[in-house]
Amino acid sequence: FEQTGHVAIITEVFPDKIRIAEQNLDHTLWPSGQNFSRELAATISEDGEYWLACSFNDVMILGWMIQTEDDSDAEVSIETNKQLFALSSHHATPSTVSKRAAWLNIANEDEAAYVKALNGHKLSTAVADQYRYYVLSKTAQDTLRRATNELHGLFMHATDYVLDNPELLNKFNLPRALLAKIRQSWDNRLNQLITSRFDFSMTTQGLKVYEYNCDSASCYMEGAKIQGKWAQHYGVHEGEDAGKDLFKQLVQAWRKSKVKGLIHILHDSDPEEKYHALFVRQTLKAAGIETRMIEGINSLKWDESGNVIDSQGDLLQWVWKTWSWETALDQIRLECESDDASPENFQPLSKMGQTPRLADVLLHKNIMIFEPLWTLIPSNKAILPVLWSLFPNHPLLLQADFELNEDLQTSGYVCKPIVGRCGANIQLVSQAQDVIEATGGEFATQDNIYQALCPLPLVDGYYVQVCTFTAAGKYAGSCLRVDSSMIISKDSDCLALRFIPDDDILNL
Repeated sequence: FEQTGHVAIITEVFPDKIRIAEQNLDHTLWPSGQNFSRELAATISEDGEYWLACSFNDVMILGWMIQTEDDSDAEVSIETNKQLFALSSHHATPSTVSKRAAWLNIANEDEAAYVKALNGHKLSTAVADQYRYYVLSKTAQDTLRRATNELHGLFMHATDYVLDNPELLNKFNLPRALLAKIRQSWDNRLNQLITSRFDFSMTTQGLKVYEYNCDSASCYMEGAKIQGKWAQHYGVHEGEDAGKDLFKQLVQAWRKSKVKGLIHILHDSDPEEKYHALFVRQTLKAAGIETRMIEGINSLKWDESGNVIDSQGDLLQWVWKTWSWETALDQIRLECESDDASPENFQPLSKMGQTPRLADVLLHKNIMIFEPLWTLIPSNKAILPVLWSLFPNHPLLLQADFELNEDLQTSGYVCKPIVGRCGANIQLVSQAQDVIEATGGEFATQDNIYQALCPLPLVDGYYVQVCTFTAAGKYAGSCLRVDSSMIISKDSDCLALRFIPDDDILNL
């Protein structure tokens, strides 16, 4: 309970004790006929004060909350000014900009790879936007932090629910060969998540989450490093950098992980994935963890014991990968289905002297992959209807269903492939059933889910999506993506986001 505390409900009060109902403490069934989980000893002082003994020596009772019809002692919730959730576009003053064209340090491998991928020292690919940045209020920042932490818990609850319900799990269209391994990963590695990202629509009408990228390091370098260096170069000191603590939080997440010894970083030749991999390498280095970069898998081999080794003969035991599990699914599905072994019990095909397949590496019992295999569940869009069924009308969620129902048709809806990525194969449909916007891609044959239409805010010519990052499942920073299209894609720009005092927002 280091971060969350514990909550119990008082069910009965006596002069010498109280009885409480709670969960997640001792994980045992209550005895037959007992309608409470624990009793806490109580003492009434001579002055009539009621004192409770806590069950544990190293904790204390923090406070109380009661719900009654009498609101005389209630804590009043003051409605937040909705204007504090409005994004606004600002521009750096050219006169304050450094005369140097170069502002990223190419002596650092990750920054050099970023400059190469973007063909220059820039945050936006559009020349006209080189001075543009966006601001949000500190209240909006606090709201994003609370929403991120709460939503992570909701998605984890939904993941557990899906894994306990085979009929729901079938809707995720996962290879049968993976199901047992996914459950094992959930049981053994629940707390080994390092990176994840939420995508939000933030407007004066409220905050709504689109989805959870629970297996992606995309935008992390832009959020943690590039937007801050951009602001320094362009003389933007307004408010604070939205990703100023992200690198530090990632380092802490790695230090709390169970990684021991060498971790191999697997990536492909894509320039963007290269700088993502090098950035993550920097966080590992800062955490004191030894790393080795490997492009592709062609240099890997089997050893005599059936383990995977690199070109220097070192075992692969810990791996961080740029490939998302969803990207690898089709290849894994094809490779697993070609095996002679039962598809319910996939085992790597160890053959001395040959190069292991991607499936052999990612599903090897002796290799721990980051992010863990269970992240396939919360990253899959099929989780969205499950969430809505578990938490209907939750203020952070959008209505979602596996079927197109009347409510969604009335409100307008978005059609999404359950395992799509990067904004591919998405269709936005209006209340009049007109297609507002649509994208192509490689996921056209996937099953779809339907989510209530909630357009991104249009701010100074761009549709703006706010993203929040987690480190080990907790809020660690923010960034934003912009596009002239209503659908954010792989090619959408990241622009700098600053959090400024509420009064500055209200006085704009």
